[in-house]
Amino acid sequence: MSWLEPSLATEGVRIMTICNACRYCEGYCAVFPAMEKRTQFTPADLGYLANLCHNCGACLPACQYAPPHEFGVNVPQTLSQIRVQSYQLPSRKTILMLGIGMVGLLFITLLGSTAPAALFARHDGGAFYDVIPHDEMVRLFLFAGAWALAGALLVFGLRYGAFRGKQRADYRAILRGWSDALRLVNLGGGGEGCIEENERPAQTRRVFHHLVFYGFLSCFLATVIAAFYDNVLGWRAPYPLASLPVIFGTLGGIALLIGCAGLFSLLREHDAALSDKGERGRSILLLAFLFAIAATGLLLLVFRGTPAMGVLLIVHLSVVFGLFVTLPYGKFMHGFFRLAALIRFASEQGE
Repeated sequence: MSWLEPSLATEGVRIMTICNACRYCEGYCAVFPAMEKRTQFTPADLGYLANLCHNCGACLPACQYAPPHEFGVNVPQTLSQIRVQSYQLPSRKTILMLGIGMVGLLFITLLGSTAPAALFARHDGGAFYDVIPHDEMVRLFLFAGAWALAGALLVFGLRYGAFRGKQRADYRAILRGWSDALRLVNLGGGGEGCIEENERPAQTRRVFHHLVFYGFLSCFLATVIAAFYDNVLGWRAPYPLASLPVIFGTLGGIALLIGCAGLFSLLREHDAALSDKGERGRSILLLAFLFAIAATGLLLLVFRGTPAMGVLLIVHLSVVFGLFVTLPYGKFMHGFFRLAALIRFASEQGE
């Protein structure tokens, strides 16, 4: 039984068949060169092409068969709809309720288990472990990390196996796939950028996406360095402002705030004809989680030497926990699928 709805599979085949005959848009992104290697399109092929698509929208205004033409070709929206089904995710309402529930549950649990004297006291230098014991915090995030990793591997393994292709990628294809992913090459729209308001191309979305990705990576690196300091060197938090965890965390938090706010603004202006409504909703949920993590983390840094530190710490940890729990079922997964598709594309181009 196919993972793709029959009506959507039929529409995907129709769109790709028309595009394959036309080939006007072959310079815009990786979707079209990959399409040209095929004369038939199975659900596996459609899933692969959908995850190659970065939804830049450059092909839609260029298409002579786009609505209101009777052919009604809309590649970005059709591939967006297929992409959502390829993730096989719960609805955005389910993800939202799961996230809010987990954030609320952890917040209430930590708030109720922390003594008021520790919660509202002014701690020396902002010592987090005076509010929540070290071992308790470690157990909490070992569970959250294991949940996120196991869930992500399960979803990726079950779903991408349906359309990952049969050829094995060599190291050159893997390196090129990673390079294209890290540089967001396919958000370039053939060089001019993504389609924004009034069908004008710009690199704005690519810049904001870079800020979100590398901001998240910087925050993750700050956490890894802090864990190394704590568990290997025996240096307990809080760390000085000039320390590596604080520097990477601060820079990453600022980048996340700017990037998430920018992408959210572009999503509001983004033409609804370019993407599936469900994918837009999942994007907004992910941006909201990342923005909240960055904002609460920076506030925690600013107020860590005040009585507000205890409550801010619990709020920040609750939001981080909510992201970890929902990670395997939300838009975060698109990064894994897209990277795998880019590696497959690089492998096919090298044949």
